[in-house]
Amino acid sequence: MINLTLTESLQKLNNREISAVELTRAYLERIEKYGTDLNCYITITPERAMADAAASDARRSAGDAKFLDGAPIAMKDLFATRGIRTTAASRMLENFVPEYESTVSQKFIDAGTVLLGKANLDEFAMGTFSKTSFFGAPINPWQLDKQLTAGGSSGGSTSAVASGLAIAATGTDTGGSIRFPAAITGMVGMKPTYGLCSRWGCVAFASSLDTPGPIARTVDDAALMLSAMAGHDPKDSTSSTNDFTCTAPLTPILGDGKKLRIGVIKEFTDVKISDDMKTLFEKRISDLKSMGAEIVEVSIPNILDALAAYYIIAPAEASSNLARYDGMRYGLRVEGSDLIDTYKKTRAAGFGDEVKRRMIIGTAVLSSESYDVYFMQAARVRRMISDSFSSAFEQCDLIVCPSSAGTAMPLASDLSPLEYYALDLFTVAMNLAGIPACSVPCGLATNGLPLGMQVVGPRFDDMRVLQLAKHIETAANIDNRPTTIMGK
Repeated sequence: MINLTLTESLQKLNNREISAVELTRAYLERIEKYGTDLNCYITITPERAMADAAASDARRSAGDAKFLDGAPIAMKDLFATRGIRTTAASRMLENFVPEYESTVSQKFIDAGTVLLGKANLDEFAMGTFSKTSFFGAPINPWQLDKQLTAGGSSGGSTSAVASGLAIAATGTDTGGSIRFPAAITGMVGMKPTYGLCSRWGCVAFASSLDTPGPIARTVDDAALMLSAMAGHDPKDSTSSTNDFTCTAPLTPILGDGKKLRIGVIKEFTDVKISDDMKTLFEKRISDLKSMGAEIVEVSIPNILDALAAYYIIAPAEASSNLARYDGMRYGLRVEGSDLIDTYKKTRAAGFGDEVKRRMIIGTAVLSSESYDVYFMQAARVRRMISDSFSSAFEQCDLIVCPSSAGTAMPLASDLSPLEYYALDLFTVAMNLAGIPACSVPCGLATNGLPLGMQVVGPRFDDMRVLQLAKHIETAANIDNRPTTIMGK
């Protein structure tokens, strides 16, 4: 049962070949066996999971099955879950139990899913390796003995799905936090159009960039997850009235005479990537040509400035959002000699080094001396990048590019903060522009580790992004179950 995709498991559940209780029990047994080694969960919810599964079986017996009834999923521990600890992987919220449900997690309840637990992540989603988590980093299951990163910030979600400790998971993508970890764990990770999925009840990092999205083993599975997540939410002022619905399998958009113009970004041509990434990317481009696609070169003139703009805008928004954690109403409280001293001691003890670094940077760029020089300049670059993507999509239908420069690195890699930030080079521009992007496995490198490439589309063209991603998935035809843990 663990080797079933979400799509396959739903078929078997509907055909009564397996029950939700049996499926859930299989996942809980694997979590008990491998959960500690992989550290992909912060909180495991076995009682809730079995209750959800039993309720799912009862609905199916009554002929009242829901959209994803009985699917055992992991929820990134950034989404508030009523009565279940929600930590954002921070000491600041180590014991925080919300009295409300996030819109995304409520949508999955409404779809009939089974909650296995809350997945690990970088603290407040700030990081690339999930090393900033107060609870320790999750492990990439592809080569367990090498202790490789599962990426970040949604590293716990990708590790759980890749290792068969969840059938699918939620993530959030602020600058690549779904796509980068998905790429290096061989998963499919979708960053939807900004506003397609509600942010209400999701712990905020950078509000104009944060984008909830799905992580799954196949593109069809990701499309099903997105169908459950998407939809207008009046509680989120940035929520779009656009919707996304689909049923698997996705329909092809290439072949049988169907034409598509696919862009490759000129400015990425000279960016250094691994030989394996270059070879696999070229192979997949060749595959798309053979299916009838026309490949065109497009220019996003300011895309190499996206990284600098992002690391001004995101910390600025973070410094504002994280001001609420002062020990007064919820979360950690460290008593001081007076009110200001309590603030200082609480925040010093509650936040990790990376979160403090970004808050300090953000506060600095928002200061009166720096606001026009840094923040407003970054905002102008953001607008230019968004306009450049709009112009590029007048010349092509969709764009493809690498998701990362290379494969997963060891967790012990000694990188400076700037070197960690540079790993987001291929992903941050899509967040600045608010457009959909999906990382899909494009092959295995010579070291046996997976690599991913992105499909990028215009705003609210999420369906075609996934459809093209499925063509790439089919062409790559890799088995994305890690041999070290999936027992194949």
